Amino acid sequence: MGFVMEDVKTHFLYPSSLFASNEPHIVSTILGSCVAVCLFDATTKIGGINHYMLPFWNGQGLASPKYGNIAIERLLEKMIALGCKKSNIRAKVFGGGEVIETNIAQFKIGQRNIELAMEALDDLKIPIVAKSVGGKLGRKIEFNTETGEVKQKYIEKT
Repeated sequence: MGFVMEDVKTHFLYPSSLFASNEPHIVSTILGSCVAVCLFDATTKIGGINHYMLPFWNGQGLASPKYGNIAIERLLEKMIALGCKKSNIRAKVFGGGEVIETNIAQFKIGQRNIELAMEALDDLKIPIVAKSVGGKLGRKIEFNTETGEVKQKYIEKT
């Protein structure tokens, strides 16, 4: 796994954050029940990614990218601010695994995170060109913001 590219900046994306740049980066993140949405504009060669933990912001406290509905909206705004056209943007969606077996499994956070991504991108009329979601394993992904390419590795439970 990994891109063989000299002098490309790297960025580790923590949960509840997002990243977009007009300079090429390899952005990596690790997902369990969280979801990452990668947006890419092939015309400008600009990509961005978010990593959210919960589907909906309920209006209480800070409207942060911890929540999918905020994270997707903010990422799109940032890409447009960098010069992307919404009509050129394509999405790839990753994560949402039910990796923790506990009583909170009934909340189905991973599944709800996935559904939020699908619905939000559909509402925004952004086509999803690839996805790897659900299941029982975590994922490590690396997103090349210049090419839109995503490499994924499943993480086995230890």
